[in-house]
Amino acid sequence: MSHAAAPAAPPAGPSAAGTEFDPARLDAFLRGAIPGLEGPMTLARISGGQSNPTFFVTYANRRLVLRKQPPGEILPSAHAVDREHRILTALAGTAVPVPRALLFHPGREVVGTPFYVMERVEGRVFDAASLPGADAGERRAMVMRFAETLAALHDVDWRAAGLEGYGRPEGFFARQVARWVRQWQAARGRDIPDLARLAEWLPAHMPEDDGQCTIVHGDYRLGNVMFANGAPDVVAVLDWELSTIGHPLSDVAFAAIAWRSRPEEYGGILGLDWNGLGMPTEAEFVGHYLASRRTRCAPPQPFHFAFAMFRFAVIFEGIAGRARAGNAAGADAARVGDLSIAFARHGAAIIEAA
Repeated sequence: MSHAAAPAAPPAGPSAAGTEFDPARLDAFLRGAIPGLEGPMTLARISGGQSNPTFFVTYANRRLVLRKQPPGEILPSAHAVDREHRILTALAGTAVPVPRALLFHPGREVVGTPFYVMERVEGRVFDAASLPGADAGERRAMVMRFAETLAALHDVDWRAAGLEGYGRPEGFFARQVARWVRQWQAARGRDIPDLARLAEWLPAHMPEDDGQCTIVHGDYRLGNVMFANGAPDVVAVLDWELSTIGHPLSDVAFAAIAWRSRPEEYGGILGLDWNGLGMPTEAEFVGHYLASRRTRCAPPQPFHFAFAMFRFAVIFEGIAGRARAGNAAGADAARVGDLSIAFARHGAAIIEAA
């Protein structure tokens, strides 16, 4: 998927294929909220997402992106578009490239749920960690920029950025494990023994709190960054709904899932020819991240990788639950939701090896 592709413009008036809200109401709201919009509004849903529904909103003189909550019942604390807007605003002007946030609207009268609007950034977004379509000669540099961008995020002074109260610094992993166990129980529609095993193992193998505390993206993977057209640079980090204040190794281990999962498992690279693709190893990625940090950071341990797999599995089980309820954001949500079983298995394998 590339955010560089522009939706086709209709002859006149707002359009919206596959939306659950009235585009004319959105058009009227935006013209009142953002001065100077010209020409008819074009609305195009970005396909492939399993999270907050996202739309390109295009005028003759302005290219925007809208993100909203999915319709229907959602899990507690999930799909927090207000937090996304806050973190984008806080990171503006830092070394972390983010789209410019324009407005947040908490009401439901415009598109049926709270939403926010940001400027559209041009570049390349890849639907697999193998970076399909990129040149083999640039993939290594792209992954290293990916690592450097994460290091830059973790080096941001979050208090100076106005993020006091965005998350609780102390006891991050204890609270996260408890939270995701609760999320799993709330979404649970079937028994997954590996998830149950991880839910038991993780609290018993919690590392000591070493005091490290940074902004955490919460969903940092290659599919959630945008690369420049024709260059390996990261031009935007996307999808901040799971961001908080916490331990940086949670992001590092989550990003490393790409090396520990297969192509059919949400686009991993396990089993592929990494040298032929020009991809660095997981150890090289982690090592480059650690070397890029201004603050010394210990490498991730089995707990961090097992927790990353557990959390990802719970996210997919939430998608499966929404598919069963008929209000998932992606058309393939039922199939994608079954990945919870695969990632739970990967997590169980980590604790078996540990």
